[in-house]
Amino acid sequence: MDGDKNCLDHLEYVMADMVRERVLFTWSGGKDSAMALYKLLESRDYEVVALLTTLTKEYGRVSMHGVRQVLLEEQADSIGLRLEKIYIARGSSNEDYDARMREALTRYRRLGVSAVAFGDILLEDVRRYREESLSKIGMKALFPIWGRDTAKLAREFIDLGFKAIVTCVDSKSLDRRFVGRIYDEEFLRDLPTGVDPCGENGEFHTFVYDGPIFRRRIRFRVGRIVFRDNRFYFCDLIPISLRP
Repeated sequence: MDGDKNCLDHLEYVMADMVRERVLFTWSGGKDSAMALYKLLESRDYEVVALLTTLTKEYGRVSMHGVRQVLLEEQADSIGLRLEKIYIARGSSNEDYDARMREALTRYRRLGVSAVAFGDILLEDVRRYREESLSKIGMKALFPIWGRDTAKLAREFIDLGFKAIVTCVDSKSLDRRFVGRIYDEEFLRDLPTGVDPCGENGEFHTFVYDGPIFRRRIRFRVGRIVFRDNRFYFCDLIPISLRP
């Protein structure tokens, strides 16, 4: 009887694997992306086929996070997923951005990918924009951490063993002292009143370098801190080659 039960359990697992929905995951390299991907990978309902990221063409960096392309490539390799890169020229219009995204997503739709997942938490207008854009090409949007209490989510991220560093802060919300810091309990305690613990309003951005979704830690050293556009502080992360 035990043998029959084990066979049935295995068959159930195989059948579930066969019918999993194929999903493309939008990846910034930051903590909300990492947490949402973690939740999605926990589910047996979805198969994540690739990570999708947009990079500023002239700089080879993730927009707003300011992180170098090679570090995102190392993240993807450590996670074990393909990284699909879309290059957007600096100063491109929203129409240009939408066109490039639509081209990439349509290609994945033809390959049987029916949904795109995002790390958004609270912003209703952003969610509505994503859902409407995807519906035009016959795809749907998934939001694995939508509606979560951001204070609890931030602490869950830390408790799970994720490690992240703050790579960008908006000087309208935070001063220079916050950029380049590790995203930990001390960082959360130091946040001024009114700043979201997950930076959901764009107050800060992060780079995740370790945690339960990674097979190995991403190695880097902290470089210069620069002030851009008379508003944003960026902390450069310099990759450390794995080769001698």
